[in-house]
Amino acid sequence: MTRKTGKAEEIAPQAQPIALKPEPRNPNGPNAEEINPKLPDMEALSTNMARLIGEGGKVLSAYLKPIESGKTNSDMAEHVSDAVKTLGRVAECWLSDPQKTLEAQSALSQQFISLWSQTLHRLQGETVAPVVPLDKSDKRFADPEWQTNPYFDFLRQAYLIGTNWANDIVAKTQGLDPFEKQKAEFYLRQISGAISPSNFLATNPELLRETFVQNGENLVRGLHMLAEDIEAGKGQVKIRQSDSSKLVLGVDMANTPGKVVFRNDLIELIQYTPTTEQVYRRPLLILPPWINKFYVLDLNREKSFIRWCVAQGLTVFVVSWVNPDERHADKDFEAYMEEGIFAALSAIEQATGERHVSAMGYCVGGTLLAVTLAYMAATNDDRIQNATFLTTQVDFTDAGDLKVFVDAERIKNLEEKMHETGYLEGARMAAAFNMLRPSELIWSYVVNNYLKGKEPMPFDLLSWNSDSTRMPAANHAFYLRHCYLQNDLSQGRMQIGNVTLDLHKVKIPIYELAAKEDHIAPARSVFTGAKLFGGDVRYVLSGSGHIAGVVNPADKPKYQYWTGGKPDGTFDAWVTSATEHPGSWWLDWIDWMKQQAPEQVQARQPGQGKLTVLGDAPGEYVKVKA
Repeated sequence: MTRKTGKAEEIAPQAQPIALKPEPRNPNGPNAEEINPKLPDMEALSTNMARLIGEGGKVLSAYLKPIESGKTNSDMAEHVSDAVKTLGRVAECWLSDPQKTLEAQSALSQQFISLWSQTLHRLQGETVAPVVPLDKSDKRFADPEWQTNPYFDFLRQAYLIGTNWANDIVAKTQGLDPFEKQKAEFYLRQISGAISPSNFLATNPELLRETFVQNGENLVRGLHMLAEDIEAGKGQVKIRQSDSSKLVLGVDMANTPGKVVFRNDLIELIQYTPTTEQVYRRPLLILPPWINKFYVLDLNREKSFIRWCVAQGLTVFVVSWVNPDERHADKDFEAYMEEGIFAALSAIEQATGERHVSAMGYCVGGTLLAVTLAYMAATNDDRIQNATFLTTQVDFTDAGDLKVFVDAERIKNLEEKMHETGYLEGARMAAAFNMLRPSELIWSYVVNNYLKGKEPMPFDLLSWNSDSTRMPAANHAFYLRHCYLQNDLSQGRMQIGNVTLDLHKVKIPIYELAAKEDHIAPARSVFTGAKLFGGDVRYVLSGSGHIAGVVNPADKPKYQYWTGGKPDGTFDAWVTSATEHPGSWWLDWIDWMKQQAPEQVQARQPGQGKLTVLGDAPGEYVKVKA
């Protein structure tokens, strides 16, 4: 599943505060510059507190509106119940051994005693080393007062002592199966992210200063945005991560020139305009995930993988999946294969005259591609001659933290909810992805937006991240049940169209890209799946995560990549012997692609073949909002 999962480098920089019709100041009163930041203008502060109450009413109204109409779709109770049960199981394991429990409690108490002692020495003017040194990479505590002020330094250290201790407890818990431990770590991460002192006005020095300087206007603006975001989320907070109003599809993002040359109920097929006189004869079909929109590979001119591929002389076709609604409820994996991949292959042959293509699948688009390749191998269909998988899982044994959301009971409940509408709301998947990195993708924006009152800046990646899509009930249920829950594809049990799939029968050359810090398709999981294919597989490990590890432009690379032998043996052994390369994996991949089919022909223009142009890229399907 592609989503941004968010590393720090993928998060938009802090923005400037927006104006929200601030109350006029007394022209005879002091200017903001003349006010002591520790002594706010009490008249302005009182006025803003009154406004704050009004904005609070709007927040409550936005929250209650869907509840009163019976349209709330919150699954918070389900998460809380599962978290309590899971962490309760951890407690049971420890309480079953009183001696170890006492040792753990003593260790925690000793650290707090040391912290009290250190704080008392500081209050007496002494310089002493902290019990928990400051981690400069933790941006939550970047303000100098988290170190210089004994009060805030105490809060920071107490918080980290407690959360580090809790993490250690879960890690050392005996008697839990791996899945239970994974869930415990996940829920603990949610709790520790939420209770950080940086998230609260009274315990964050930067927020206190901001509030005093602005006489509370930041809080008024923040609550106003919170009400808007709850309204947009239909009762749930749809946290704004970017000012998407300033980024227009086809202009600022998804702006590589091309044409829509085919359309059906599930896809629009985009053929991009060549920029070279000669192109490689074998076209490239890119299959992005339908869980979000294709333009993550075409964010802007500098980051666009699609534009770069065109510049390398490839004839590029990209599938733009429909943003489904109740009409698509019964579209399952087989439909996505038939009406998606197979329809695109037929259209490419009409457009170019070429029967054989190269295919690329990203995340769940790659999982669908693997399913399709196994089906094609079983039915002697050779139209796809080589395949590239970007951060794709076909074996879900080590499927990462998203597996926390998948068990038999949850899938059953989800299927019942999807049956009512015919699809899964995009906001629910977006929330799940954000929970993978709560401090970066949730709480940093809570602080910036709702407490500092700052509107996020326009940022293409985060605008894409929030541009969520719905998922058809049949498709999503099949994916969760047969991939995440039962792992049928890797075990040779999956059936599509009455054909039992066997990945070992897929003999075509494969380029398999994993990302080192990927929390959605972990590199270890991708490695395990890569060993299932029956042909030659080139496994490459990129730096960074699920998005930045893929979108790493060749001319301005931020990260490196590693190459090694075939994906044999263990993942750890492969990593140990792998060779590190500076720069982007894009260059390694294009060399591999040229080796697969080096023949070139005259460049092909969209509409030049048997297909007529239906419209300009990026098409219409991508513009439909969830």
